[in-house]
Amino acid sequence: MSTVERESPQTFAKRVGLRFRDLRLLVRALTHRSYVNEHPDALEDNERLEFLGDAILDFVVGEWLYHRFPEMDEGDLTRYRSALVCREQLAEFARQIGLEGVLLLGRGEDAHGGRQRDSLLSAAFEALVGALYLDGGLEVVKAFLTPRLAQAMEQIMAQRLDEDPKSVLQEQVQALGYAAPVYEVVNAEGPDHHRRFEVEVLVDGHPLGRGMGWSKREATKAAARAALEKLAAADNILRERA
Repeated sequence: MSTVERESPQTFAKRVGLRFRDLRLLVRALTHRSYVNEHPDALEDNERLEFLGDAILDFVVGEWLYHRFPEMDEGDLTRYRSALVCREQLAEFARQIGLEGVLLLGRGEDAHGGRQRDSLLSAAFEALVGALYLDGGLEVVKAFLTPRLAQAMEQIMAQRLDEDPKSVLQEQVQALGYAAPVYEVVNAEGPDHHRRFEVEVLVDGHPLGRGMGWSKREATKAAARAALEKLAAADNILRERA
């Protein structure tokens, strides 16, 4: 069962600095389909708002990148926009504002770790953006997103998160003279339809990083990111052992 501390939509909005004229929009953005299935009297779920928020995010992030980096070409702008609106980054934005603690989920979804799943969190963040747009317009959305985009972009550029971490790791590992990394699933838990995977990446037989995710792909990328953070120190250890 989830251990995330719950808070009301009103408390959440006040804490994050959001002012909704129509609080029902916020409640709808926080309402997962599983909650509606168990509460027939609930408002509609957040999937329509998610659709709207996805389109708004693409536009706002694209415009922000266009003005922030006037010398950047189209290919780089596209790559960085993808990094800023990818599932993992949107889920991170959601966690930064504590969105997991205010979501309305069905009991089964909650019990199986729905509040921690990147796919659910990223969808809820998109729905929140859609609700903000309908309630306050584009400028309200920009005011909410801009400081978060600037912080995320700094990290993306520093850690090359716009690139596939598996590809970056393989490139760096082979440049150091080692064979390609090997990925192994070391643990999988939960029912077949809702499994959480843990993947370990090894370089020259040496475990370099582990990652977890609700799919093997997600866990593998997390393991590659963890390995990239440790690569320099691990190279020294491996050479000492050689």
